[in-house]
Amino acid sequence: MSLVGNTAAQGAFAAAAAGGTLHHAWLIAGPEGVGKGSFARQAGAELVGGGLHRDEMIAARAHPDFKLVEREHWAKPDQLVPYDERKEGEPPARSIRVAQIRWLRTALTVRPSMGERRAVIIDAVDDLEPGGANALLKSLEEPPPGTIFLLVSHAPGRLLPTIRSRCRLLRFGALDDAEMAIALRQADPTLDADELAALVAAGEGSPGRALRLAGLDVKGLDAAIAAIAADGDPDNARRSALARALTGKAAQPRYEAFLDRVPAYIAHQARRRSGPALARTLDAHARARDAAGAALGLSLDPQATVWEMAGLLAELPRS
Repeated sequence: MSLVGNTAAQGAFAAAAAGGTLHHAWLIAGPEGVGKGSFARQAGAELVGGGLHRDEMIAARAHPDFKLVEREHWAKPDQLVPYDERKEGEPPARSIRVAQIRWLRTALTVRPSMGERRAVIIDAVDDLEPGGANALLKSLEEPPPGTIFLLVSHAPGRLLPTIRSRCRLLRFGALDDAEMAIALRQADPTLDADELAALVAAGEGSPGRALRLAGLDVKGLDAAIAAIAADGDPDNARRSALARALTGKAAQPRYEAFLDRVPAYIAHQARRRSGPALARTLDAHARARDAAGAALGLSLDPQATVWEMAGLLAELPRS
């Protein structure tokens, strides 16, 4: 499947690879969900050898020259859960641990075995523990022969300056609406026209973000949010109905979508305001964002959280 959008960035990397000027480390930076990780994996696959069975070997984590470092599932502090034993839906660790970078450094002590190049993809490098970032820096400072690092980053400004300085920047941006529609159609051909249009709008240039909202009636959810913001919900009826509808195990995916959509809606409102109204709307956005982050991280009561965040929406007309 071809990667949609960011043709300039893709072309720059392809030209460097074809022209023999491929830098040893690339920082693939941009918003989350625009295809950076997919690009890194595709580019890494093209860099390594492996013949007809290359893709199968990579999928099975069996290609010796294709190293993917990401957040993992751990059985013990120094032992990963085998891939065929992982439970569906169980989240990985919150960070890429130092041990993973140490294992990587050990693997890099030998030359590539199936071709002239080895690809190391770290997705996302933002997830590294502080000790892991320092360990990675040593490999970037003295890159092993034939090794190309592809570092995916959603927030490059937060990385160690010494890591950024050793990488060539490849910047990805948000997709336009036409590119979004193509990308979403590729990912899910079953989308009807109404849902496709709603997801294009909700994704705001990020197919990954849009696809996380697929099947959740994001159009209806956005309509409920806008209705509360429009009149202030003076009798609390809309807030009560929304809180009930988003409570319960079956409603969890849509509840999480609500947590995502409310700060996004308030941010859109902020762009239309100025002066004191803008300041109050930005304060509401910060409060909504903090509430959404705490809701899942601290497992807060969904009904109370919906009521609180809908209350922020209800205050917007008076901002």
